[in-house]
Amino acid sequence: MLEDDIDQAALLRHWLTAANHTVEHFPDADSFLRAVSHESFDLYILDWLLPKSSGIGVLKQLRARDPEGVPVLFVTVRDDEDCIVEALHAGADDYMIKPVRRSETLARVEALARRRLKTPVESISVSPYELDLEQHQLFMNGEPLSLTTREFELASFLFRRLGQIVSRAHLLESVWGAGHSAMHTRTVDTHISRLRRKLRLADAPGWKLTSIYQHGYRLEHADQDQSATLDKLQARG
Repeated sequence: MLEDDIDQAALLRHWLTAANHTVEHFPDADSFLRAVSHESFDLYILDWLLPKSSGIGVLKQLRARDPEGVPVLFVTVRDDEDCIVEALHAGADDYMIKPVRRSETLARVEALARRRLKTPVESISVSPYELDLEQHQLFMNGEPLSLTTREFELASFLFRRLGQIVSRAHLLESVWGAGHSAMHTRTVDTHISRLRRKLRLADAPGWKLTSIYQHGYRLEHADQDQSATLDKLQARG
């Protein structure tokens, strides 16, 4: 969430965390853009009026990097039609005018999150690995690896965010559907340890599943820009 008004940010954070969403708040564009360059998020909430920058400028940078990427919700006092049209044309997925209402805000956030989950990616191929997202199978050099359902969900989440730092809280919410606690954090760490072993990273040169102190984990490859491809197929139905 990019919001320079501390009170507004605190209110939105309260609503969203009470609805079991994990929220990170950034008061300025620089800190926000630094974070999104190496961390993984499911939704961006942007204010328009910011110190030394604007939400529309940030949105254009986001879409220049990833034209069809993470959904963007504008929450702003700018209520004129020209601003709304400009934001939508620049790549915003939704637009809300302050003051916002709790139930409507949560409904819009959840609708955008559902849209994100429907991204039509059926397989991920990153040599020597291939993930079949329909059949829930992971192959290494054509050989199927034995993973539990949870381990496969964790692996697919990390492969979709190759090279990005993923926090334990994000993993808990997205893979387990759970909130953050010491017990749940240990569960993540245990599954990551098992996944490292089952992915046989020692037999895959250049691959690492790294623990980032006080942040989370990152699955990375030394040559990921050249070797990573997402096979995006047409959505069914």
